[in-house]
Amino acid sequence: MELLPAVDYYNAVVYYDETSLLRETGGCMGDRAENRRARRARGALEREILAALWAADEPVTPAVIQQSLGGDLAYTTVTTILTRLAEKGLAERIPTGRGYAWRALAAREELAAQQMKALLGRGETPTAVLQRFVEQLSPAEGAALRSLLAAQPPPADE
Repeated sequence: MELLPAVDYYNAVVYYDETSLLRETGGCMGDRAENRRARRARGALEREILAALWAADEPVTPAVIQQSLGGDLAYTTVTTILTRLAEKGLAERIPTGRGYAWRALAAREELAAQQMKALLGRGETPTAVLQRFVEQLSPAEGAALRSLLAAQPPPADE
């Protein structure tokens, strides 16, 4: 039987026949090329799991989240991501029966606001970052921002 060369996901040269996959040089073994998926972008899985938590009306189990994401993730992967979200203060684990259910602690809007605040601190001068941000707003967004700022009480130190 003739072995056919191929390159796996991690660029290792492998040789395979119709029933097996053998590593020849470097890289990691993987399944056949047609079964491989591209890697998710950094943080994409956390965002997908948070979206599943936000979509739920009540706390949900990792199995429910796993199915809502298409069922292609391992249960342990979902549980690991949920644990990381809990460590970041974004999710909460609730005992239910012999297992746990999970719920989001922060609303989408609250998380987006936290991310905007973090980005504001990345520039040398937060005022310059805010200026650039405001310049990019649509007229409707600018009007909404002005309205929100006008409704805020003055700072206590003034």
